[in-house]
Amino acid sequence: MKLVDGESLLLKTFRRALAVMESLGGGKGELLTVTNRDYYFMSKDELAALKPGEPLPGSYLLEPEGRNTAPAVALAAHRVVEQYGPDALMLVLAADHLIQDPARFTAAVADAVALAQQGHLVTFGILPTGPETGFGYIEAGEALPRGRKAVRFVEKPSLEKAQTYLASDNFYWNSGMFCFQAGRLLEEMAQHAPDVGTAVQACWQALKAQPNTAAHMLEIPAQAFAQVPDISIDYAVMERSKHVAVVPSDFGWSDIGSWNAVKELVAPDAAHNRAVGEAIFVDSRNTFVQSEDRLVAAVGVDNLMIIDTPDALLVAHPDKAQDVKKIVAQLKTRGHEAYKLHRTVARPWGTYTVLEEGPRFKIKRIEVKPGASLSLQMHHHRSEHWIVVSGMARVVNGEREIMVGSNESTYIPAGHKHRLENPGVLDLVMIEVQSGEYLGEDDIVRFEDFYGRT
Repeated sequence: MKLVDGESLLLKTFRRALAVMESLGGGKGELLTVTNRDYYFMSKDELAALKPGEPLPGSYLLEPEGRNTAPAVALAAHRVVEQYGPDALMLVLAADHLIQDPARFTAAVADAVALAQQGHLVTFGILPTGPETGFGYIEAGEALPRGRKAVRFVEKPSLEKAQTYLASDNFYWNSGMFCFQAGRLLEEMAQHAPDVGTAVQACWQALKAQPNTAAHMLEIPAQAFAQVPDISIDYAVMERSKHVAVVPSDFGWSDIGSWNAVKELVAPDAAHNRAVGEAIFVDSRNTFVQSEDRLVAAVGVDNLMIIDTPDALLVAHPDKAQDVKKIVAQLKTRGHEAYKLHRTVARPWGTYTVLEEGPRFKIKRIEVKPGASLSLQMHHHRSEHWIVVSGMARVVNGEREIMVGSNESTYIPAGHKHRLENPGVLDLVMIEVQSGEYLGEDDIVRFEDFYGRT
């Protein structure tokens, strides 16, 4: 998802991490991304966008499924120990945070580094600006050089308790960002969450047994990873350890975990309405509209959120913005495709967007990156018409290989092996019209693939 400035939160996180590495590490270090295997190529593209044409020190741990933050951070720590030794420092950043003041952030990281080098597990405590009930809190105690001792972690409080915390000088929002020595984290996990530590160790050994362990991209074995407890790093280690320090921080942090947080990034009008995209407000107040493609008109409404995307329309009260996850849970229960597929789907070679579909037909817009290629594949139940809108396509169609230029087309019968490639330096854009008795994405047989999907 792109924010108002056109950048994704992941790109901003990469940029922030790289700035810290260059400022505090003299350019030495590594960006290690832990994500789902389906987001590998998308993440690589975001990192490449940071400095186009320049190789960046990036590596990836790819999860077969989500198991919360403790397994993700612990496996990353094993990787760091393997590559750099137990004393190597890790700065753990979530990709759904926004930080407005990079200079202050780097200064806070410098304080965290000093504490981590003394053996502390360091977290960043955000100075609260209001009685927020959607965040966890950290209570801080005695002063330390460059920080304070963490006394306890508090779950999301009631409004009354949040107001009490705000009046105190000892409570901070828990940012969910950490700094520690990799070996120290694993030691504390072994002591305070041995079930997690043992399962992660077994998973790491299974991962190491795979070929190409030295590669920059490692796929975590699904069977071993499924045995790791699903638990956060806060519950597993930070709340139990006696060696946690907090760095009080004020660098314009926000957790972009709900539409309320996105709304706050947009300047309001005189009636406190905000809009991303084209919107008209008539006799309306306190309303937020985000619309990617269509004009949205809000008439006579107050305190609403209207999020219009190609996939779905959300209308919600701001106080219930966190309950979007309940919608996702219902979609999963119903087996609805919307919880796992967007209308625009990212692939290693580019994207496709479903423009329209109905009985026995589907129309897609396909965009292929320069030099990229789809797999050599075949469909049993559908034929395809390809019309090139812009760019040049190299097409394998059965035994033939042809070049198809702008305003030209070709036809792929069902049962034909075929491949689409962009041999040019500009994006290839084409329209695909599918027809047949079954048009599901699983009707695909791959014979060759540059991205390991055969």
